[in-house]
Amino acid sequence: MFLRATIRKKDGKLHRYYSVVENRRLHSGKVAQRTVLYLGEINDSQEAAWRKTLDVFDEGGRGPTSLSLFPEDREIPADAVDAIQVKLSAMQLKRPRSCGDCWLACQIWQQLGMTEFWSDRLPIGREDVSWTKVLQLLVVNRLIDPGSEFRLHRQWFDRSAMDELLGVDFAVAEKDRLYRCLDRILEHKKELFLFLRDRWRNLFNTRFDVLLYDLTSTYFEGEAEQNPKARRGYSRDSRPDCLQVVIALVVTTDGLPLAYEVMDGNTSDRTTLRGFLDKIEATYGKTERM
Repeated sequence: MFLRATIRKKDGKLHRYYSVVENRRLHSGKVAQRTVLYLGEINDSQEAAWRKTLDVFDEGGRGPTSLSLFPEDREIPADAVDAIQVKLSAMQLKRPRSCGDCWLACQIWQQLGMTEFWSDRLPIGREDVSWTKVLQLLVVNRLIDPGSEFRLHRQWFDRSAMDELLGVDFAVAEKDRLYRCLDRILEHKKELFLFLRDRWRNLFNTRFDVLLYDLTSTYFEGEAEQNPKARRGYSRDSRPDCLQVVIALVVTTDGLPLAYEVMDGNTSDRTTLRGFLDKIEATYGKTERM
């Protein structure tokens, strides 16, 4: 492990932000980096302390070790009740991971035909890991323990059995790879909705005569300068001080989503309905629909 510094210029001053990063050796022989801990902006004395701590970790047990709270050579007190002596040096806990929920989510992925659908649209290129497997990892994470891509990269992947289920190593959870995957699937959004509509009709005998439509908003902490749709508007989260976007969603009466759209944060609710009705009819055809 080592310290990585990122330098940013803000208000005419340079700021240094640090993270604890470790190198992972992949099956291909390449090295992927995982962010273990984000430290934020620290001063010189704090940086020196972190480097000293990391140096001790990297010595592989040859250097100073932490003190044992209950040394092995200490006898159990005579008045101890329901106590046994355990040799801690002989105990090992190696990567306890969640498997059952991940396996079930992968089964749902296969039942929906997602592998076949995305294999045609995300062909295998020169990448170390197929984009279909990266997307499957993202979807399983959203189903089981929703969070950001960075959290998946830093924490969740190591706590899951997705490497075994997908037959890949940590390369599938590299931070930049996760973000690039989202960019690749956006152009196939309409095709995906139509495909899922047919799968839901076949699997659950779903009808689309009655559809439910509603809007919500989600806000951003910070300036969100890179998001052109971030605006101030009516906030359902009672955060009018923050920039936000408006999210429109169409679902069936069973709660299966049919379409969504992300709109400018200052979009008025009443101006969206007509456009979404036209969108639904263009996508799913005209019928006796409410």
